[in-house]
Amino acid sequence: MCRVIDMNDILERSLLYDFYGELLTDRQKKVYQAVVFDDLSPSEVAEEEGISRQGVHDMVRRCEKLLQGYEDKLGLVARFSQTKDLVAQIRQQAELFRKTGDVSCVSRIEHISMEIGEL
Repeated sequence: MCRVIDMNDILERSLLYDFYGELLTDRQKKVYQAVVFDDLSPSEVAEEEGISRQGVHDMVRRCEKLLQGYEDKLGLVARFSQTKDLVAQIRQQAELFRKTGDVSCVSRIEHISMEIGEL
């Protein structure tokens, strides 16, 4: 059976793990990384870890729920994404200012930077 890989899903999992992965136990991190990032099958991980395939599957699901729960409470990934988007807007305005000399770009940059400060 061929799995369809959704790049947004991969990015979301990566960001959640980057921000909150250290809150998982060492064993949870090892199993989650092996299945999600190293693309090992639950059977391979189960054999390596000395647990059942279902145990691996359950642990990965539990880790995903934990990571999403942290995001739901803290919102660090959402803030990071918003800040990244706003910084891209600042760069666009700065480039426009360099090309055109339009001073209204400066006020737009100031407005965007205030938005970042409010996140």
